[in-house]
Formats: sequence, structure tokens, C-alpha cells
Amino acid sequence: MKIREAHIQDVKRIHELISCYAELDRMLFRSMTAIYENLQTFIVAEIDGVIVGCCALKILWEDLAEIKSLAVDQSSFGRGVGKALVLAGLEKARQLGLQKVFILTLEAGFFEKVGFQEVQKDALPMKVWSDCAACPKQDHCDEIAMECLL
Repeated sequence: MKIREAHIQDVKRIHELISCYAELDRMLFRSMTAIYENLQTFIVAEIDGVIVGCCALKILWEDLAEIKSLAVDQSSFGRGVGKALVLAGLEKARQLGLQKVFILTLEAGFFEKVGFQEVQKDALPMKVWSDCAACPKQDHCDEIAMECLL
């Protein structure tokens, strides 16, 4: 498995992976335009030349970033793809000098295994909630806030 920064030719596959989960109401939808505009934030996992997973690291402030849009093709479940992507995102955050990375997730158990701990949502700064404005679940959010201190 190869973990690398996303390239322009990866956008359609990233969109497919995210859309699969968005259709199941497991993550927020990302338009092709949004992926193109934020491509520099994406990391992909590649096996035998095929992209099998993606995630993004969005910097929010001098000491805070979010790992978002973590998606792994079902054919690659159990192969460590998600873990490798998250660890790569955390390493990128460390290299940038960030102190904390957070996630909003429905899969708390997975993120606990890679070093995240649950926190109260209201402990996160308001700028974290920019994506929530477009979320259909904003008034009844079921995601869990978690953070990893670097």
C-alpha cells in the first residue's frame, strides 16, 4: 500500500469514495468542485495502482486541524487502509507544527485505536462548525467529537 498526496487525476475516485458514504448518510457529501478546490488537503491510499481510500487534513488555526472525508473502499476493509491514512494525516499535522487534530465521526471505536479521545463538542472552537451549516443533521447531530494531541 502506498500513501501519498492526492493528484488532480485522483479527484473523480475521491469523489466516488466520499459519495458512497454520503449516500449512506455516513459522511457529508463533497462536490467535485469542493474536492478540486481542496485537493491539496487530500491524502490517498493506493494498492496496485488503484485508489482504495482517502482523507483530508484541513487546517483551521495555528494549533488545530481536522481530519475529514475519511473513506475506504469496502473491498479494502481490514487491510489497514483507514489507519494508514489517519496516521499519515497526523504525521502531516506534526510536520506542520500543529498541536491538536480533531474529528467528528460515527466510528469512535476506530479513532480510539489510533489515539483519539472523545471530547465535548462545545469544547471545540466555533470555526469547527462551518461544515455544519450545510448539514441536514445540524439540529440533531449524531457525530462524536474526538481529538488527538500531538
